[in-house]
Amino acid sequence: MLATTIGLAGSSLPAADAPIDFNRDIRPILSENCFYCHGQDGNKRQADLRLDDRDAALAARAIVPGDPGASSILERIHSSDDDVVMPPPTSNRKLSAEQKELLARWVAAGAEYRKHWAFEPPTRPEPPAVNHGGWVRNAIDVFVLAGIEGAGMTPSPEADRTTLIRRLSADLVGIPPTPEEVDAFVADPAPDAYEKLVDRLLASPHYGERMALPWLDAARYADSNGFQQDGDTWQWMWRDWVVRALNADMPFDRFSTEQLAGDLLPDATVEQKIASGFNRNHLLNGEGGAIAEEQRFNNLFDRVDTTSTTWLGLTLACAQCHDHKYDPLTQVDYYRFLDAFNRLSESGVPQYFSSRIRVAPPLIELPTEENTARIADFEKQ
Repeated sequence: MLATTIGLAGSSLPAADAPIDFNRDIRPILSENCFYCHGQDGNKRQADLRLDDRDAALAARAIVPGDPGASSILERIHSSDDDVVMPPPTSNRKLSAEQKELLARWVAAGAEYRKHWAFEPPTRPEPPAVNHGGWVRNAIDVFVLAGIEGAGMTPSPEADRTTLIRRLSADLVGIPPTPEEVDAFVADPAPDAYEKLVDRLLASPHYGERMALPWLDAARYADSNGFQQDGDTWQWMWRDWVVRALNADMPFDRFSTEQLAGDLLPDATVEQKIASGFNRNHLLNGEGGAIAEEQRFNNLFDRVDTTSTTWLGLTLACAQCHDHKYDPLTQVDYYRFLDAFNRLSESGVPQYFSSRIRVAPPLIELPTEENTARIADFEKQ
């Protein structure tokens, strides 16, 4: 009787209802209420049932696409028997009527699964229709305007030139314009005055400094080693490389390759070796009781976490200790990733230091331009 009721309820929903999106509507319900016991973590899995994997869920007949009445997951969530109902009472979780209805509609519609949105290939959306197309100057404006019009509002008038130069300067170089720069822009009668201002700011050496800030944050850059003596690690060389690369408009593939493995490129230049200093932005413990191998692995963990979040947009920290029910990468994946970094002749602790400097090999010499010239003179003698 219960199964029949569920089936009728699922099939009697109006056909005009909006289609269900797995990532938007269903995954949050399953993640919050089911994956802890029925997800990818084999150590926590109950009843040998996975609901995060469509093939596994179908094989167990927890989900029967197109047949809510035959799907045991729906029978379980509707049960009034404490020994049968899911989630179990001991979990202190309970699905709302709306969530149960969504699951039934989803099963009736075929129980389509989709990858996490972050792993779906991006598609270029069709620009929405707008009423005031004359306001649009680029493709992004169409979507902004559609949102404004959808809220029943109209765009604000264009900002005055004083405001524009202040905004542009803050965005592109990170410092306010001088009074003279403001006056010159306000008084410029040229129709392309705005474009000329943009070009001037993009050509400024401060542009690279401004654009480097979020990248330095992502790479966990600091001027010191982060421990009690706060020693200088000379990582400013890598910081300055980032600024130079951005000012030179270096292509992103090269920007990435040289930071991840610049020292491994054939006939690597000094600049490319400096770029690989991205991997040396970790803490460096010079405390007398530090265990070298422990600190070396702390550095490896840091590199895995930082590299994955910076380039992959993934947090792998959970997988350092266990498979996580929400994450697509497992603990095995984590240590495969770590193995790529675990091939360097590092001790894990500083081996060259003074009262302020704390550095650890491998090292490269980087003489100043003046010293380079002097060395060249000596070699000629």
